[in-house]
Amino acid sequence: MRTVVQISDLHFGRVDPELLAPLREAIETLQPDVLVVSGDLTQRARESQFSDAAEYLQTLPVPQIVVPGNHDVPYYDVVRRFLSPLDRFHRYITDDAFPTYIDDEIAVVGVNTARSATFKGGRINVDQVREIEQRFHGLAEHVTRIVVTHHPFDVPPGGDESDVLGRAPMAMEEFAKAEVDVFLSGHLHHSNTGTTAHRYRIQGFAALVVQAGTATSTRERDETNAFNVLRIGDTDLTVETWRWEVDGKRFAKEGQAAYSYVHGTGWQAA
Repeated sequence: MRTVVQISDLHFGRVDPELLAPLREAIETLQPDVLVVSGDLTQRARESQFSDAAEYLQTLPVPQIVVPGNHDVPYYDVVRRFLSPLDRFHRYITDDAFPTYIDDEIAVVGVNTARSATFKGGRINVDQVREIEQRFHGLAEHVTRIVVTHHPFDVPPGGDESDVLGRAPMAMEEFAKAEVDVFLSGHLHHSNTGTTAHRYRIQGFAALVVQAGTATSTRERDETNAFNVLRIGDTDLTVETWRWEVDGKRFAKEGQAAYSYVHGTGWQAA
């Protein structure tokens, strides 16, 4: 059994400081095998915001898989946006284009989907997909394969279709061949879990699509701050939503969704 904690959309520059210590305490209590941070560490990619984000991440458990989001690319600084869009992210957070954690039960690979030419949307390309496939190549069949992006491969019912990751159908066809089990993302500030089967309809393939809300930002978008906890077994997986309790001044488990892996079909609600 492995525990993966996913936090997302911290947005330093628009952080509620009251949440930082309780979030750290909750994560420490959970004792994750790996901590995933799925993008938008900053609000406007300013140096001070990256410095604050880096300082906070250093207080959280390791190992960590951290990927950038669209807010981590400069918005108003047009020169920096197109000539060195992730320079500050690489300097303060990580310069690893494909942060990876692999043990004998799980394999987690992160990838950047933020692009200079799009202010909100994201995109994945063929080379990135091939590199991720290579990271998973040769792993034992029972190892749960997890891909981390900022932009989602799916949106909740009624969601904005423009939020779906660019070139997602191409990537999903290849990731099905690589037997990816879980896609972790943020961006929407909305907690949601489903399977790829509804959107992509690839024979014999159904992976989990798990989206995290914003862990610490004041930009809640009608949903209280939250993060995800994944409990991963050989053929079972539970996604827990941990949500901020205003009265209790703490993060607490709100609910969970359980899934089982069925050979020849993929992940199904238990």
